[in-house]
Amino acid sequence: MTFSWKDLQNGSDIRGIALPGIRGEDVNLSPDVVTRLGMALVVWYHKHFSSDKKILVSVGIDSRLSGPELKKAFCKGLISMGADVLDFGLATTPAMFMSTVDDHTQCDAAVMITASHLPFNRNGLKFFTSKGGFEKADITELLSIAEKGDFTSVTEQGNISHFNYLEIYAEYLVHLIRDKVNHTQYYETPLKGLKIIVDAGNGAGGFFASKVLAVLGADTNGSQYLEPDGHFPNHIPNPEDEEAMQAVQRATLQNKADLGIIFDTDVDRAAIVGKDGACINRNRLIALLSSIILEEHPGSYIVTDSVTSEGLSAFIESHKGHHHRFKRGYKNVINEAVRLNNEGRPCWLAIETSGHAAFKENYFLDDGAFLIAKVLIKLAKMHQQGRNIEQLLENLVEPAEAKEFRIKVNDEHFALYGRKVIDALEYFIRDVRGWKKAKENYEGIRVSCDKNTGNGWFLLRLSLHDPVLPLNIESDEKDGIIVIVRKLIDFFKSFDKLDISSLLNYKR
Repeated sequence: MTFSWKDLQNGSDIRGIALPGIRGEDVNLSPDVVTRLGMALVVWYHKHFSSDKKILVSVGIDSRLSGPELKKAFCKGLISMGADVLDFGLATTPAMFMSTVDDHTQCDAAVMITASHLPFNRNGLKFFTSKGGFEKADITELLSIAEKGDFTSVTEQGNISHFNYLEIYAEYLVHLIRDKVNHTQYYETPLKGLKIIVDAGNGAGGFFASKVLAVLGADTNGSQYLEPDGHFPNHIPNPEDEEAMQAVQRATLQNKADLGIIFDTDVDRAAIVGKDGACINRNRLIALLSSIILEEHPGSYIVTDSVTSEGLSAFIESHKGHHHRFKRGYKNVINEAVRLNNEGRPCWLAIETSGHAAFKENYFLDDGAFLIAKVLIKLAKMHQQGRNIEQLLENLVEPAEAKEFRIKVNDEHFALYGRKVIDALEYFIRDVRGWKKAKENYEGIRVSCDKNTGNGWFLLRLSLHDPVLPLNIESDEKDGIIVIVRKLIDFFKSFDKLDISSLLNYKR
């Protein structure tokens, strides 16, 4: 295998294969590579912030099997370049960023070693300064520095100290919830009388049950998979995974809980389950958080990714908000929210259907634990009134059907081929009566279908990383999707390098 530094880039993160996998993949995120990345970070920092300051970098890991070895390697690179290190051990991605703005630590940079919900043999790195997470261009530059390997020797190596930052971060969340609920009778324990369970999927989120919920008075009996285990033996820690959501649904119902919570591996995403066992994720989670934000900040813009529903738009508008549908990718929605604010259009929430949610009041950091804290504050207040959180969704109109198809592009230059398909589709729909291109299209092409041609919408876009054209379809009537699919099959058949078997096999 020819090693390529560029192959490690995954948008604004680094991702790679850290352990041999079940498909015999070659390791490309080895300890030696990670050591070079640690050295490169120091060079990058001095270039962008300070040329002579001795810097302090915090480093954390999730529960992945390769985490401890890669952390050791990364720290080796840092101290060899004169940087001091705070080794946080098990941590969450949001907590790593907070260490750059927290008076307890005041780190110059922070690094989380994680690959989110990817298979056990993958790992990666996320980078932060007090200005926020790295952008795509920062990762490109960092990898270029590592590849060149032109590192200046230092006269004095840095030092490594160990620090349990999760304890501090948990205390921050506890105080936040206490202060915002401000319960007159149970200030210290505002969640008293509520049963709330956590499913951490054996990732890094298990602390939330004991260090946050229990401290605030909640009954957490029935919480599951709290112990970190990089084999992920129970289910993938991913709020988008159907099996994972079913697991927390079962636990919520079996334990008669008021709320079920699920985190992804590094706790930058989350979803919940109501006391009735219904999932509150994707469009429903966006609606729930929008209702909370718009009560606090009437007229706010809510930035979402491109695949959100028409019912969600109507819900946000009914709450006197503005729905701004943008591109997929959590950095895309966050950066768009920042842009809107800079233009004088207030935006307090940027959120993807994947569960990445970033709040203006929290540095626009995608933080699953802070997301849940916002929900818990509202839940505690509603509980005092004899109400439940599901009531916030009563006016949300949901589609009768929703489906995502992934159309594989069998071409070496898949991005070029995919764009060719999307461009051709724009011409195709002009001759389809009842289909109309949406006014705002920030990626791919989104098309509205009237009551006679599917009664819904579809979006065709190019995947951010894979040779795939995702096709999202929603309809407000039973069997509406098949009406749209049949018409699209006629279009896709003219492209011989597309695998449209998922469309051909749908309800046939």
